[in-house]
Amino acid sequence: MTLRRAVFVLCALLLSGCGFHLRNALNLPANLGPVRVITADRYSPLGDLLADGLRRAGATPADPNASTDVATLQVISEHWADTPISNDQSGRAQEYMLRYAVVFSLQRADGSIAVPQQAVELSRDYLAPATDLLGKASERELLMRELQRDMAASILRRVDAASAPRPGP
Repeated sequence: MTLRRAVFVLCALLLSGCGFHLRNALNLPANLGPVRVITADRYSPLGDLLADGLRRAGATPADPNASTDVATLQVISEHWADTPISNDQSGRAQEYMLRYAVVFSLQRADGSIAVPQQAVELSRDYLAPATDLLGKASERELLMRELQRDMAASILRRVDAASAPRPGP
C-alpha cells in the first residue's frame, strides 16, 4: 500500500510541476440571454455539438420561434479539405491531411458582439493506401467525427476566453 501511495504522490508532484491544471468550467459572457445556434448547413452535427456544450455550460436554449432577445452563436461557414502530403512510388497519394475550417461569431441578445467573427482550423493526417479503400473511408469518417467534436470544444473555449474578465492596468 505504501508503494501505491508513493507512486500517487510522485505523479501528483510531477503533474503539478509541469504546469498541468484541470480546466475550469466554461464561463459564458455576461448578459448573454437565451442562446440559439445557427449553422450554414442545418444538418451539420457541429450545431448539435455546440448546442449541447452551451447547455452543459448553463446557457438557456432559445425558443425556436423567438426572434428577439435571443443570443446567436452563428457558424457562418464550414469547409473540409483533403490534401495529399505523400505519394507512393507510382505517384498515387498515400497519406492525406484532413483539414476542417469553421468561421463563427457570437452576438448577445441585446445585439452587441460577444465574440467577433473569427476562423478556427483543425487538421489531422491519415494514411490511405490505394489498396485499402474500405479502411480509408472508415478512417476518414472517424477523423471527421473527431474533428467536429474538437471543433465544438475549440469554439466553446474561444467563447470562454472572450468572456473572461480582463485584468486591470
